[in-house]
Amino acid sequence: MSKNERITENIVRSLLQDLNYYDENSPVIIEEQKSQIVVINKLLKNASKTGKGGKGSPEFIITSPDVPDFLIVFECKADTKFHQSDNLDKAKDYAVDGAIHYASFLAKEYNVVAVGVSGQTNSELKISSYIYPKNSSQPKLLSNKSGKPIEDIVTFDDFIEHGTYDPDVAKERFHDLMSFSKVLHEFMRDHAKLTESEKPLLVSGTLIALRNKPFAKTFSDYEPSALQKQWMHVIKEEIEKADIPYSKKNNMTQPYSSISVHPELGKPTKSYPKGVLSELIKMLNSKVWPFISIYHDFDVVGQFYGEFLKYTGGDKKALGIVLTPRHITELFSHIANIDKDSKVLDFCCGTAGFLVSAMHHMIKDASTDAEIKKIKSEGLIGVEQQPNMYALAASNMILRGDGKANLYQGSCFDLLNELKGHNCNVGMINPPYAQSDEALHELVFIRDMLNCLEKGGIGVAIVPVSKATSPHSVKEELLKHHTLDAVMSMPDLLFDPVGTIPCIMVFKAHIPHEKSKQKTWFGFWKNDGFIKTKQHGRIDQKEVWSDIRDEWIDAYRNRDEIAGKCVRRHVTHTDEWVAEAYMETDYSDINKEEFEKTVKDHFVFNILN
Repeated sequence: MSKNERITENIVRSLLQDLNYYDENSPVIIEEQKSQIVVINKLLKNASKTGKGGKGSPEFIITSPDVPDFLIVFECKADTKFHQSDNLDKAKDYAVDGAIHYASFLAKEYNVVAVGVSGQTNSELKISSYIYPKNSSQPKLLSNKSGKPIEDIVTFDDFIEHGTYDPDVAKERFHDLMSFSKVLHEFMRDHAKLTESEKPLLVSGTLIALRNKPFAKTFSDYEPSALQKQWMHVIKEEIEKADIPYSKKNNMTQPYSSISVHPELGKPTKSYPKGVLSELIKMLNSKVWPFISIYHDFDVVGQFYGEFLKYTGGDKKALGIVLTPRHITELFSHIANIDKDSKVLDFCCGTAGFLVSAMHHMIKDASTDAEIKKIKSEGLIGVEQQPNMYALAASNMILRGDGKANLYQGSCFDLLNELKGHNCNVGMINPPYAQSDEALHELVFIRDMLNCLEKGGIGVAIVPVSKATSPHSVKEELLKHHTLDAVMSMPDLLFDPVGTIPCIMVFKAHIPHEKSKQKTWFGFWKNDGFIKTKQHGRIDQKEVWSDIRDEWIDAYRNRDEIAGKCVRRHVTHTDEWVAEAYMETDYSDINKEEFEKTVKDHFVFNILN
């Protein structure tokens, strides 16, 4: 009996039906052979499987406005013999090859899940799925988080989730997000007339509001002035539901109040008849919400805050503290060797970047829902004094799904007893820099953070390297009560465009340095593999960071001594706490060009300073 491709298509249609793809309440759109979406039709215009030009026509094209950067294509063949060729290069004859062929055209604008299906009955059906990341040149097998290939037709959300965790997809989405941050900044500057401090609040407040599904579906129905009031009402509602411990609800909502009555947001304009706020919500809903609803380990609020700093005229620290780059917040969790039983204190939490990274690290170590619930309710403690920054931190934890970190608003120095009561065994801090008041010196923040930890707890701090090299009375006090476990010299441009050169200090709490009789480990961690680019700032362009990080952490944990990289020394409070003071230089890899460049840089430095 001859085999009929229409039978295969009917089986696929039936499976999609069973998985609620055709549900009238679903946002998923299924089209066959052609699409109503102009961009898709344009991309398929010359995508014929014959390779001779002409329009391409996938069996099924599946999209959703909720995930605008993803789509799914299906190609079917009746005979399982024509499921997949060895080289995936016979688009006309094989199901998988055909799906990948169409995906290669569509990947210019989308992340594409390409599904090839062959067979005439459910029992013999063969299914293979690939992910073709946006702007990439090659497809990859679609796998779940454990690396198992997806060999079934699954729900739309499952297909998207599996595709989302592909590293190339995540990287491309991150770049898109950062490019969008510039567009958003310019839109808010030109049309909303928001102050620099109001811009990140509008982002965080809107993302909180979009957690409310009725609001997300109906915000465009409101008149401009009514939308502002509803925006504020929904934020209050979501904050009330989140019920973050120790928080004062008014402290969390008050920073958003100026936006709720901002005159430019609540009136229609010729360009935006529904109002500027409606347009901003639409932009964030389509460009940012799909990202934040999936990547719970990513500090989106902090990232936007940092990106806005780049476009701020004048002082780059105009909005407050110097924020810690994402890969460094993640590095802190590795240094402290965090697990599901850790209790983490961030003494000056800013937008809660350290807590977001720590929570992700802890959850990866958990194996039950009860353990995850305990992490979120008891394992994360933060303090932030600035009201606007506190609101951003609180929103960040709310946006983690059901994250309920114990967030305090106020001065960390006024809350020492409360913080000690949490019995934290890990402390993290990036304190305010260059305060004129000696009582607010960076080492004072570190001292009081360590005093809040359990005995043997690990405290990790990132501070200007001058605090490690210059004499200060608090250095003696620190070593009298705590052990200086390690100091790592970090990249000079880590905080670019802010010109602070940092180092990381690691302490063991409540074990006096002299009694520990321990040599301090010094690491020369100057090259993190990140490259400064014009468009995106410092990025891991060559994708070497994870290997460098693992090498650093292995050397630290093993207390290795490697010429030019790391060394151990007994130090006191009168010594310099940096690797450069003790490390032997490894000259074996130095060439003439590097030597000349170093001499020139040193010469220029001496002239400028």
